[in-house]
Parts: sequence; structure tokens; C-alpha cells
Amino acid sequence: MKIKNLLVSQPKPATEKSPYFDLADKYGLKIDFRPFIKVEGLSAKDFRQQKINILEYTAVVFNARHGIDHFFRLCEEMRITIPEEMKYFCINEQVALYLQKYIIYRKRKIFHTSTGKNDELVQLILKHSSEKFVIPVSDVSKDDLTFRLDEKKVSYARAVMYCTVSNDFQPDEPFDYDMLVFFSPAGIASLLKNFPNFVQGEISIGCFGATTAKAVRDAGLRLDCEAPIAEAPSMTGALDLYIKENHKIAKKA
Repeated sequence: MKIKNLLVSQPKPATEKSPYFDLADKYGLKIDFRPFIKVEGLSAKDFRQQKINILEYTAVVFNARHGIDHFFRLCEEMRITIPEEMKYFCINEQVALYLQKYIIYRKRKIFHTSTGKNDELVQLILKHSSEKFVIPVSDVSKDDLTFRLDEKKVSYARAVMYCTVSNDFQPDEPFDYDMLVFFSPAGIASLLKNFPNFVQGEISIGCFGATTAKAVRDAGLRLDCEAPIAEAPSMTGALDLYIKENHKIAKKA
């Protein structure tokens, strides 16, 4: 089946310069952006049940912008004033720069990786191992970073500040696609929750990341396009290769 309609389970890109739009033009695709999951913040009351006193920690580790939003939201709700001496460790520069939404960037001690990989983040943390770290996470966060921190005997606390829940489809919402693209195991769980009788058939499935790929296979689904790979480190790069081959085969048929 020639791929014409593609569903990407992420919010629509904010700029028209996104490579997804280049793919749409290149192959004549109709691409819809529709997250299968959404994030909901914990209330201050629910957060307090974890018995985590943020002011007991001297550094915060951020893996995502969601963590930043909900960390500062909860601090405001609980009337916590974050000291200027607090240190911030971020998975990449984009996440670090997002801190400007809440703090005066140049006046704070902010560290970020150049690769966006947990291994480098752990090395940054180890250079400041005397700090006490708190890590804002979701209820379904991956344990890769904390596993590495445990190995290095770093003092830290996981603070669940937001939840990832299914972004349910409405009864009248169309669902007619040739290919679905996922970015988290929670997205696969949401697919099966929304469509318990889902039959893949000729529908192609693409995904980003090893844990998402495992979730696809564990669900008994066929994984047709996976990223990152050596030839294509990005999801759009892998889609370009896959759709090019798909259209070539469809043309011969």
C-alpha cells in the first residue's frame, strides 16, 4: 500500500521550516499531527505526599521542558522561593535555554550537555557530586538516567511532578491512516486503549527510540520504520528512507 496519509503522534511543529513539511512536499503526503498522550500536572497536595522538600536540595536535573514547567508551577503553588544558589543540570542546550522563562539565565549556575545523552549528563553531575540533586519526572519516566546515577552512588531524589495520560480520541474523530509514528511506549498504550480491536494489516508503524520499539513489538505489532539508525539519526530521516522505498515498490506493483 502506497503511503499517502501519515499520523505523527506529536504536536504540530511551530514553524513551517520543519522537515515534516519537506517530506509532505517531497512525497505528496497528508500529515496530521495528533499526540496520543498528554501531560497533566500533579496538584501540590498530591506532590506533598511524596514528602520531598525541594529546599533540601541544591541542584535540579531537567530532562525535558515539562519538568521545568511543573517544577516552577509547584514551587509557586507551594510558595517556595528557589534560592539563587540553586544549580541546574539540563539534558541539552534547548532545555537549558527554556529556563529563561522562569529565571534570569545569566545570574544562575546552569549546566547542559552538548550531545543530549544521559552519559554526558551523568559526567556533568559527577563533577558536582557533593550536591544533592532532585529530578522532576513524570509517572512513566524512563529509568536510564537514575540507573546510571545509582551506579555512581550520586545522592538524588526522583520527584514525580506530572503524569502522562492517554489523549483519547473522540467517537467522531477520523482515524484513517496509512502510517502511524510514535515516540514513546505511552503512545502505544494509548493506541491500544483507544482502539482495543486495532488490526494493523497494511498500516505501517514507525517509531523513535529503543524503548518505543520494544513497546511496539511487545504489543504484537509490526515495526516497519525505526529511528535512530546509522543512516538516519532522526525520525524524519528514517521516514524519508522508508517512504522513498515504499513509493518505489508501490509504483512497480
